[in-house]
Amino acid sequence: MLQINNLTKSFPQRGIVLNNLNLIVNEGESVSVSGPSGSGKTTLLNIIGLLDRPDKGEIVFMNDMILNYNPEQSASYRNKNIGFIFQDHLLLPYLTVKENILMPLLASKFSDIEYREKVADAVKLMERTGIADLADKYPFTISGGEAQRVALVRALVNKPALLLADEPTGSLDRKNAENLGDILTEMNRESGITVILATHSASLAGKMSKRLKLFEGSLSPDHNH
Repeated sequence: MLQINNLTKSFPQRGIVLNNLNLIVNEGESVSVSGPSGSGKTTLLNIIGLLDRPDKGEIVFMNDMILNYNPEQSASYRNKNIGFIFQDHLLLPYLTVKENILMPLLASKFSDIEYREKVADAVKLMERTGIADLADKYPFTISGGEAQRVALVRALVNKPALLLADEPTGSLDRKNAENLGDILTEMNRESGITVILATHSASLAGKMSKRLKLFEGSLSPDHNH
């Protein structure tokens, strides 16, 4: 589904962050990328999501060379294929939980019937993740764990082929982190959504089917878990 060849990225202050990195991800896999802070985990996810550009290398997603996309194609690739969750849930404070979740649907053109189906799916996902009763609340009135589940449902509402999660449990306590990790693995199993997540958490990494570590710009199997 995703093949990354010789990806290299450097920053003026940090020097080389990704150094001829290679990665193959099959459809339906769940992959964890661990590594120290500043090792380039976020950079890697941002490049896969076309939020950042590498210095060189190629990314093939479903047989398409996505680094050649123009801005319009990049936006469409993100809307159709990619769900993002960040450490900081980035919910919009002036929208309710449900409005936040339905936001990504506004970026795409759906028929009324499709839109209603997606809304129904979103409501089901909210029930699955235990946030259905928060639908009309505002982000500042709910807990961090709840907000992160809202962010997860928002990332899944468009049925992305690939979910990119950057430290999704980074700001959560243990119980909420465990919860979110279990929800992620369930979604991966049941919906076949491919997951790539960057995490410091050994227990979250341990839930994934393929565990890698990013060190000195390259990925290698993570045998610690």
